Amino acid sequence: MTRVLLAEDQGMVRGALAALAALLAFEPDLEVVAEVSSGDDVVRAALESRPDVALLDIEMPGMDGIDAAAALRRELPTCATLILTTFGRPAYLRRAMEAGASGFLVKDAPAERLANAIRRAVAGERVVDAELAAAALRDGESPLTPRERELLQAGAGGAPISEIAQRLYLSEGTVRNYLSAAIGKTGARNRTEAWRVARERGWL
Repeated sequence: MTRVLLAEDQGMVRGALAALAALLAFEPDLEVVAEVSSGDDVVRAALESRPDVALLDIEMPGMDGIDAAAALRRELPTCATLILTTFGRPAYLRRAMEAGASGFLVKDAPAERLANAIRRAVAGERVVDAELAAAALRDGESPLTPRERELLQAGAGGAPISEIAQRLYLSEGTVRNYLSAAIGKTGARNRTEAWRVARERGWL
């Protein structure tokens, strides 16, 4: 029996977690042993329930699915992870693979494909939506450096440069330079637009 942990943002899709659990209940070799709706609860729930695989929504309150996958890899390396998302963006796929995820599937995949993906992930295979994989190869790498991504995220709510600099222990000039580089790479007019473009393309 394969033990499964589900992590889904119920705030965005009402009943999605229950629906997913119900679908998996029809598979005789799969058992849902934990359900959480926040990325911050994933590791705790996994350590308590010891699942063989975790299905992680990419966008959840707190830690997102990709960061949760990375945390699970550190804390419970025996647990495979599959990222589920309505956002089929190639950059998300690359980030998920870098975080050690076993697979990446869009949420509208048929239930039987999801069940098969779980079995393959537990068997040690990589499972990736074919069209998304092709798009990832076609679109290339994110142009943003890790520091540029960090600065865009830090300034997402419109925080002043001085506050960002203090929070990240950087000079205001350094913050401006990184944000300016990120704005240029995204083709945006300002940092707010740069953050939006980077989010839409899955670079954050």
